[in-house]
Parts: sequence; C-alpha cells; structure tokens
Amino acid sequence: MIEQSKILQARILIVDDLAANVTLLERMLRGAGYDDITATTDPGQVCDLHLNNHYDLILLDLQMPVMDGFQVMQGLEEIEREGYLPVLVITAQPGHKLKALRAGAKDFISKPFDLAEVLARVRNILEVRLLQKALGEQNFQLDQRVKERTAELQERSLETIFTMTRAAEFRDSDTGVHVQRISYYSRELARLMGQDESFIDLIYFGSPMHDIGKIGIPDDILLKRKGFTPEEWEIMKSHALIGWKILGDSKSPYLQMGAEIALNHHERWDGSGYPNGKAGEAIPLAARIMNICDVYDALRSRRPYKEDFSHRVAMQIILCGDARTRPEHFDPAILATFERNHSTFEAIFEAQSA
Repeated sequence: MIEQSKILQARILIVDDLAANVTLLERMLRGAGYDDITATTDPGQVCDLHLNNHYDLILLDLQMPVMDGFQVMQGLEEIEREGYLPVLVITAQPGHKLKALRAGAKDFISKPFDLAEVLARVRNILEVRLLQKALGEQNFQLDQRVKERTAELQERSLETIFTMTRAAEFRDSDTGVHVQRISYYSRELARLMGQDESFIDLIYFGSPMHDIGKIGIPDDILLKRKGFTPEEWEIMKSHALIGWKILGDSKSPYLQMGAEIALNHHERWDGSGYPNGKAGEAIPLAARIMNICDVYDALRSRRPYKEDFSHRVAMQIILCGDARTRPEHFDPAILATFERNHSTFEAIFEAQSA
C-alpha cells in the first residue's frame, strides 16, 4: 500500500475547456489535501505540460472544441515513455466511457460531478500509478545491481585470463606480444565475418589463451631451435589438449571460449590438423578464425626455429602454400575475408610490435 502522504503529494493536471469545471475540480481536490495541482483550459498545452512535468494523473474532459480528449490521448501515447496513460476522463456521455477506456484511459468520472465519486476514483488511480512507479524503481535498482554484479564477475574473469597469460609469457619471451596481436586480429576478423558483439567480445578475450597448454611442455622441447623428433612433436602437440583441460571446467564464458580455441586452433579445414583431425564446420568458428590469425602472426614473427617474414611473404605462403602451410588448411570464407582485408592485419602487426 502507498502511504496517504505520498498519494496527496501526487502531481495532478486538470484539463477542461470550461473554467467553471476546472475551478470546481480543483476545489474538490485541494479540499481533500491534494496540493500539487496544475490546470488548463487549452487542450493543446497538455502534451507539453506532461512532457515537462510527468503528471501522476490527468483529469481530462473529452468534449472540447478544436482538440477533443481522444486527440489529446493520442498525443500522450506518443510521448509517454512507459506506455502508461495516467488519464481519468471526464464525460457526460455514457457512450464515450467504453471508447475512452479502449483508447487507454484508466477510469472515468461523470458529469455532473459527485464529490465522493471524484475523490474515490482519483485515489484509486493514484494508488495504482504510484505502486507502478515504485515497482519500476525497484526493477531499475535490481537491474543496476545485476549490471554491477555482472561487471564484477567479468572483471574477475578477465583478471584470471591476464594472470594465466602472464604465466605463459614467462615460458617464452615472444608470447606476450604474440597474444596481444592475436586478440586484435581475432576481434577484427570476427567483426569482418559479421559476428555479433557478444561473440566478438568473447573471442577477443578468449583467443590469448590458445597456447596456455604450453605451460605443460618441457623447456627443452618448447624452446628447441631445431626440428622436433617424432616423439618430441607428439609432446609438443599435446599443448592443445593440456590447454583444454586447464580451462575446460570453468563457468566463465571467456574461459569456455578459451578452452574451445585452445583445443581446436590447430585443426584444419581439410582435416589434416590435430589433436582430433576435425574438418570443415566440425571445427568451432572461433578456432577457425583464430587459426588463420595464429598462422599469420607466426609467419611474421621470429621463432627459435625460423626467421621472421614480411607481410608480403606471409600472405604468399597463406594464399599459395609452402612446405608446411596450404590454403586448404583454412575455412574458404574466412580465408577470402582475410585476403580482402590483409592490409588491416599488417597494420595491427606493425602497431602491436613497437
């Protein structure tokens, strides 16, 4: 229930082209304790008045010259942000009552005015209106708390991501700038592929964790400057599964995305990748996007086993192939998008390598 004092503080607008009716209604309401009352005999002023004052109740005469009450209600519907018309219509025509309710009015009072009826209907509408506003405020506050809690959880998730990424950086001095660039590449390529903002956000924060599993690879293999033996290569490939195991049980959507990418980012469109030999769309989209970004950055970067390549050479290898990389390794649609926008990825590499 709404307190009586709050009901009496409600904002009320009286609209009637006859000044005598306005005066009578205003006296009735002020006599009952209502003191925030505005009145007008010009229906053309109602929408502007309500827009500026947000009345809790509008007592509106239906039969007025130039602009009748139904036209006023149409105007109020266009500006009422909550879709609720706090209108109590005034009419002497029984046939207008149902029409007014269908037009959005909440109740009606009849002419000639009966004091008890006027005060009862005004109070009933105001009580409902103020309860509705109180509920709206509670919902707003709840929504704010949910947003604050969501932001807090997101911050904690990102802190976890950055902590794990920094742990990987200690194993390989090249990892830090590499994962930063991967984030930018993946976000841009996801955007170019027409993905929604949620996906773009997830891949931006999930892609840096693609090689988190390398924490479990011995230094003598991870940092080896020459080619791997078959046994060493099997150990090296296991970083995909290790990364998935590290991240896979999390409830954070960022870590879930990181786990998906970690497990699948070395799978290839033609099925020749690892660890599971997935092909085509069986490979998650995020991993397909991240895969070409990873290959591009690896080609551009110095590694213990290779020199860095120019953008031109890297694109030549991706589009035409060499001993290790073939264009059929990549999703054709993603490859085509990457090719059309290759200068964007060159710019990211240069900007994030300083």
